[in-house]
Amino acid sequence: MVISMHVTSRDNQNIKLFRRLLASSTARRELRLFACEGARLCADAALSGVKIQKVIYTVEAVQTYPEQFRLLESTGAEMHAISGELAARIGDTATPQGIFCVAEWLDNQAGLNKIEKKISCGGSDMTAVALEHIQDPANMGAIIRTAEAFGVDALFLSDDCCDIYNSKVLRGSMGGIFRLPVCTVGGMGDAVRGWRSCGIRCYACVVDGTAIPVTDAKLRGGCICVIGNEGSGLCDDTAAACDDRITIPMDGRAESLNASMAAGIVMWEMTKL
Repeated sequence: MVISMHVTSRDNQNIKLFRRLLASSTARRELRLFACEGARLCADAALSGVKIQKVIYTVEAVQTYPEQFRLLESTGAEMHAISGELAARIGDTATPQGIFCVAEWLDNQAGLNKIEKKISCGGSDMTAVALEHIQDPANMGAIIRTAEAFGVDALFLSDDCCDIYNSKVLRGSMGGIFRLPVCTVGGMGDAVRGWRSCGIRCYACVVDGTAIPVTDAKLRGGCICVIGNEGSGLCDDTAAACDDRITIPMDGRAESLNASMAAGIVMWEMTKL
């Protein structure tokens, strides 16, 4: 363990790395690292087996969050103490807690291997959600949190979705991102056709009164529900590739639901006993 005490300059290499990872998806992708902020979220990452490279903290945070700090210290990560003034300037929350981490990208391979096995067997007991062109990090985080809470097997993303290592996604997921297998699949239309060729039922979630009400759809027993962009929904090609279309009936005057709310309702129907 390396301890660097009383860092006060934003030009410190560890501070610059954290800020770069926080701001740039390109840097996160190139370095395969991400920035994580907050006592609970950083500790949750460590508890979930995420490899922590660096911990940046204030003395005040050690006193306020002793259990989380001890857990992070036990990971063997480099430990770097900073001033409270600097802590207030490096993060992106209004009231920083004084604990920040640099962590390695998630290793979802074990979970994804299980999913691939289920897919190869026809996915008869697989429950998964696929997201196409979801752009709002807050929506993405909320969907991940709900999927992990309901015990969904996996989350599949088209390659034009927002970055799952965005700080708003991390916070919105409430740690779910560290436990839920997440896989980018490229173009969603082609992915759907591939899943169907393996015998997996795929449903397009749409805003259309002629579609099957989600409460009447047979979502139990293995399927993938595909949810589209916040404003434009699913691409025509993706919707056409699915077995059928489902919708959430609404009696009010709103045209549609927020993407994360719609996803939550669909996942409840997929996983309810």
